[in-house]
Amino acid sequence: MICPHVSGIIRCVAATRLCSSVGRLLSAEHRWFQSVRPKHNSFSFSHSATGSRMSKKLLVDVDCGVDDAQAIMLALAAPNVKLLGVTCVHGNTTVENVCKNTLRVLQACNKLEIPVFKGAAKPILGDTISAGEFHGQDGLGDVPDSNAPGLDLVQKEGAVSAMIRIVNENPGEVSLVATAPLTNLALAVRMDPSLPSKLRGLYIMGGNTESRGNTTVCGEFNFTADPEAAYIVLNDYHCPTYLACWEFTCYSKLSWEFCDAWLAQDTDKARFMAQIFRHSIEVSQSDRFEKEFVSGSGFISCDSYAMAAAVDDSFILESDQYPVSVELTGTHTRGMMIVDTVGFLKKTRKAVIMKKVDMKKFEQMMMAALK
Repeated sequence: MICPHVSGIIRCVAATRLCSSVGRLLSAEHRWFQSVRPKHNSFSFSHSATGSRMSKKLLVDVDCGVDDAQAIMLALAAPNVKLLGVTCVHGNTTVENVCKNTLRVLQACNKLEIPVFKGAAKPILGDTISAGEFHGQDGLGDVPDSNAPGLDLVQKEGAVSAMIRIVNENPGEVSLVATAPLTNLALAVRMDPSLPSKLRGLYIMGGNTESRGNTTVCGEFNFTADPEAAYIVLNDYHCPTYLACWEFTCYSKLSWEFCDAWLAQDTDKARFMAQIFRHSIEVSQSDRFEKEFVSGSGFISCDSYAMAAAVDDSFILESDQYPVSVELTGTHTRGMMIVDTVGFLKKTRKAVIMKKVDMKKFEQMMMAALK
């Protein structure tokens, strides 16, 4: 057992390392942000449920693997949505590949006018981890694409600065959808602590509620890829927050029969998706991954659940509301989401944890994404 004095020293050292790392990652963005930061940041927004017909402004933060691509395409197909930009971060592949992949998806949808911003290349602490086994080393199934857009189309402005600017330009109107490690979001709130108060809502694919891991024994990929960032976001974003957690996505699978019909649509989008998704489908149907997917075989488009909730307020049918946080230590539990069902954390802010969604509506949105 560690004595309280030594334990306190350990916590102080860890906090110093975290602050130092955040400071280094923020330095590249700081000078630009000072020139655009508003003089007054007093705006606050109270979220209320609105009909799906209302025009919605989305900002999406991705590590563009195959399911991120599916989520982006779902948003672009929604008639009530305006996608203001896509910010890119490390995760399923390198941040350079993420930028390339995002541009490929936008090109497939004839939406290259949507700005793409490059963000953090690594987590706040520690090393990057890879999801290449599932998504392919390039993040989109390792399918050659001689017509892929060049990185010269990526905006000069950094992702963190762009995130802050776009939200400040549209106070109370932007829903931020995060389908990747939360590094960019953590850096953004450290640069502008008022940022969450100006969001309409935050929709996250990440975390877990039953200690079931898909990256470590107890850790889901997005949170495990940057536990410090996930901790900062879940504790500092005091805005309506909606979580599509790992086990929930597994319990909300689509059938492989649906997937076949989805990809069989006679469109360029469907042909593009069939190419980039082939590798992940084969991996999903292996014995090892069927164990990981909690409740048997099926098609899971993890990131699309968070996106669907942001697109349509009526998508979530049942949810829990609890304070949440992230474990930062532990041999097997680092990166695991903590759900405080009793009140030990003494937090008043609660997250909405999705439990049941309208699967018929989800199928319709997914089909529309490839039309």
